[in-house]
Amino acid sequence: MDQNEVKYDKLLKIKTTGRDDSRSDQYCYPYEPTPYGVLERLAYGGYLGKKNHLIDYGCGKGRVDFFLAWQVRCRTTGVEYDERMTKAAEENRQRAVSGTKTSFILENAALFQVPESADRFYFFNPFSVEILRSVIGRIRESWYEKTREMLLFFYYPSDEYISYLMTVEELEFLDEIDCQDLFEGKNQRERILVFQMGEE
Repeated sequence: MDQNEVKYDKLLKIKTTGRDDSRSDQYCYPYEPTPYGVLERLAYGGYLGKKNHLIDYGCGKGRVDFFLAWQVRCRTTGVEYDERMTKAAEENRQRAVSGTKTSFILENAALFQVPESADRFYFFNPFSVEILRSVIGRIRESWYEKTREMLLFFYYPSDEYISYLMTVEELEFLDEIDCQDLFEGKNQRERILVFQMGEE
């Protein structure tokens, strides 16, 4: 295991390592935490700050939430459909150094009502494109209700995700944060795509 994984979990006083396939199916994908090296890239990318409120879809045990709340001091909300994962995230929150800036909601992402304060959204292939469509629909509704800068981050995006995102009229491709050098082998998917909702 990468030393970074252990180091940051210890520093943040959380337990988020390891993969869990036990509740995955064709719509909801396995729990696998985003590598800390990737989260560092996102944190240093200049797209997140303490005034932002990030929604982490398919948050699992909450690594993205705790790390970004600690690193850039933003508020974070993790949305998770698996009760056991939400419980693990809550247990982490009790101990975490950034626990006061994080919250977790046990809910199907497709039904989650986007709060007016939310302006950043994180996805690490948590679910199928069918569910993604509903989620993007809800983000779009929230944007129309209260126009604001909204950025969406997609780590390790699948071709299906990219094809769909390119068809959403209100979404504009903004940037790509390359993460290939963090891992062995040249994997094109090791990147974070940044999209913006709506016209500025």
